[in-house]
Amino acid sequence: MSDQNEQDAAKSRLSLRPGGRLELGKTEAAGTVRQSFSHGRGKTVQVEVVKKRAGGPAGPGAKPAAGPQAGGPRMAGGPQRGASGPGTRGGSGSAPGRPLNQAEQATRLRVLEEHRRAEAQRQREERERQALMVRSAAEEAARKAEEERRAAEEAAARAEEEARQKIEDEARRKAEEEARKLAPPPAAARQAPSGAAPGPRPMGARPAAGTAAPLRRPGAAAAPAAAPGAAPPRLTLRGREGEEEERRSPVRRPGMPAAAAKKPAAAPAKKPVIGGDRRRDGRIDVAAAIEGEDERSRSMASVRRARERERRQQELQRLRSDGVKVVRDVVVPEAITVQELANRMAARGGEVVKALFRMGVMATLTQTIDADTAELVVNEFGHRVKRVSESDVELGLEGMVDAEADLVTRPPVVTIMGHVDHGKTSLLDALRKTDVAAREAGGITQHIGAYQVTVAGGQKVTFIDTPGHAAFTAMRARGASVTDMVVLVVAADDGVMPQTIEAIHHAKAANAPMIVAVNKIDKPGVNLDRVRNELLQHEVVVESLGGDTQEIQVSALKGTNLDKLLEAILLQAEVLDLKANPDRAAEGTVIESKLDKGRGPVATVLVQKGTLRQGDMVVAGAEWGRVRAMLDDKGRQLKEAGPSLPVEILGLSGVPSAGEPLAVVENEGRAREISEFRQRKLREKQAAAAGAARGTLADMMARVAAGQQKEVAVVVKADVQGSAEALGVTLNKLSRDEVKVRVLHSAVGQITESDIQLAKASNAIVVAFNVRATAQARELAQRDGVDIRYYSIIYEVADDVEQLVRGKLAPIQREKFLGYAQILEVFEVKRLGNIAGCRVTEGVVRRGCGVRLLRDGIVIHQGELATLRRFKDDVKEVTNGYECGMSFANYDDIKIGDQIECYETETVAAT
Repeated sequence: MSDQNEQDAAKSRLSLRPGGRLELGKTEAAGTVRQSFSHGRGKTVQVEVVKKRAGGPAGPGAKPAAGPQAGGPRMAGGPQRGASGPGTRGGSGSAPGRPLNQAEQATRLRVLEEHRRAEAQRQREERERQALMVRSAAEEAARKAEEERRAAEEAAARAEEEARQKIEDEARRKAEEEARKLAPPPAAARQAPSGAAPGPRPMGARPAAGTAAPLRRPGAAAAPAAAPGAAPPRLTLRGREGEEEERRSPVRRPGMPAAAAKKPAAAPAKKPVIGGDRRRDGRIDVAAAIEGEDERSRSMASVRRARERERRQQELQRLRSDGVKVVRDVVVPEAITVQELANRMAARGGEVVKALFRMGVMATLTQTIDADTAELVVNEFGHRVKRVSESDVELGLEGMVDAEADLVTRPPVVTIMGHVDHGKTSLLDALRKTDVAAREAGGITQHIGAYQVTVAGGQKVTFIDTPGHAAFTAMRARGASVTDMVVLVVAADDGVMPQTIEAIHHAKAANAPMIVAVNKIDKPGVNLDRVRNELLQHEVVVESLGGDTQEIQVSALKGTNLDKLLEAILLQAEVLDLKANPDRAAEGTVIESKLDKGRGPVATVLVQKGTLRQGDMVVAGAEWGRVRAMLDDKGRQLKEAGPSLPVEILGLSGVPSAGEPLAVVENEGRAREISEFRQRKLREKQAAAAGAARGTLADMMARVAAGQQKEVAVVVKADVQGSAEALGVTLNKLSRDEVKVRVLHSAVGQITESDIQLAKASNAIVVAFNVRATAQARELAQRDGVDIRYYSIIYEVADDVEQLVRGKLAPIQREKFLGYAQILEVFEVKRLGNIAGCRVTEGVVRRGCGVRLLRDGIVIHQGELATLRRFKDDVKEVTNGYECGMSFANYDDIKIGDQIECYETETVAAT
């Protein structure tokens, strides 16, 4: 109990009041007295000394009085204590030498900790304030440096504009002097004495020696001379009058001291910096608002535009005053706004709008009009029209003519063509000493390949191998279009075949000379004369028959006469004199393209002109990109590719179509512009073709209602672009009147989930040609029931899809002949009508079959056989030579001598 009282007393005595303040009733010193009572009871009495009020107010540094005057004891007879000395608690005295208890020590430590924290906080704030002052000083220095830099830029721009203005003034002054010299002097000028005052002095010209100085008002001082090195006058828009007024000497007005007139005018307040932040954001500070500098300066570009408009207007006014009509060449694109058209004609927009109103076109300045309407407006204003179109972005892309001195000899490009399985790839393998044919599925070439071979003499020859299958017509046409000559391979045992004839037509269309290579001469029993005669039927006359087409008999399997074939190719190249300029931007043709899983879009390109280098920006059809890498036919990295060299390039944005031209452009912006234009044209073409194929909605609904709208939908994914194109052509040929084969999507690359989703939505099958589906696509196809069919030979695709088409066709009702019967007698039965007694003369007659009644060779009735009896018994059939009785359903007009033809109708599957 006493310990609790001691702690409470200690809490009430401790405080942080300053020791210099004198107050009544506050603790000064303390002590305890223990009182004992009977029965073991005790009580602790607290003895305190109370300060007395001082005579006057104590100052901040006042000290309490010491000794007995400081206060007396509350308790009579208690010991007196002086003022607290060291070791007292916050101004409260304690008994000398008395130790602090635990509560007092904890309180003291807490107070000291709070004091230390407050001191640390104060020091931290002081450091932050000092750092802020340092940072503000650095920012102020940076701001001043920025202002000085802007001021220097403004002064430089002002000096440049002043110099340009001075040159224009000088040119204008010379033009005025020449005009004044050429113009006849007026009569008053001719009669004026020689000492007459001169005319107005051109702006910027100094007065000649001896001329009178400008007049000054009375009491006005002369204008002070400009100090050397002074800044040029500020550029204003006041024109010549403003400049003359600035050059005019100051005058003293009544009431103005002379010193003010002599003193040069104070420099104008600094305007906001041209092109600075204040002009951009449109804000002003308080000082500028107080001084009235709230006008933003015009930019130098705005000043130049204003001067250009003034000059143009002055020129127009001068020409109109002279009666001369200004005729301009106005460039009119496919679409243009009315305001832009007015600007190009240097006419007011309102006049153009009025002209359109008169033509019946209601348009505002911001509306777009087509090129034809704009051309009518331009013609009405009397200007010349220069039409341009969007396709002008391709101008200058290709077709540049090279100088004769820059041309050098290039290797020939040879395309090997012929019928399937006639040995084209085997012949090329024998020349390259490789084995490509073994790697092709089914032993037939289904890709177009380009290779370069170095012959024994060091010359190089580029070969292009084309497929011979009927589906690859477009590939053969592309190969013939980029070639210099064609090697037509004809098998000695087969002779001229359909694709051989097609290859001859392609070569003639490309105007390429032909070399006939008769292959497989090692086979026994070949007839070369038959081959020559068949070629003669298609206007190919070989040298042995007196023509100009070389004929070489070779064997790709044995390697016979391959050197003679190369000699013939080099001889033909010498006759053609093939040359190209390697020192120019490259141009070429995309031979083949594909989407590689690891390398992205890959295009096989034949360089025809110039040199293609790694890093060039190219446009290939509707795709563009930078050449990241180039590889030759052996897979080696190349840094550059000259004319007639086939290379694979990587880095295109997409897979270009085979046969598209490739060209190098100067920058990425031009490449994007050309690519976007071609893609837009391609989309418009595809949309138009799709709309024409679908027809109108009414036609489609009519076909659906009639049950004729049947189709086999196919999604085609191939390894290369040429194969996808060939598959599309092959599948479209399988369409029939009732069932149409529709290729929903044709692309290169793996089968993806989007292909499966498209096939599911359209109930289509997925044809994969030399590609596989991803794991996600396979799972999705199994879950959704989409049929994926993998192929590596193209005619297998055609056979399977043809089976699907046959399954969609409606079955055909076909008539089958049974036999003839001759009517010998006619019997009339009341219940059954007329019964014909007949004899079967040919074939058989069956109950329920179809019959035709012929009289004198003419069909007079066609129906069904109702009854067939023999001796009053119903029978199923009666064969040749037997007699029977027959009646027709709902027909009784039969006579003796008529002939009955019997037939059956059977249902067969459509083909």
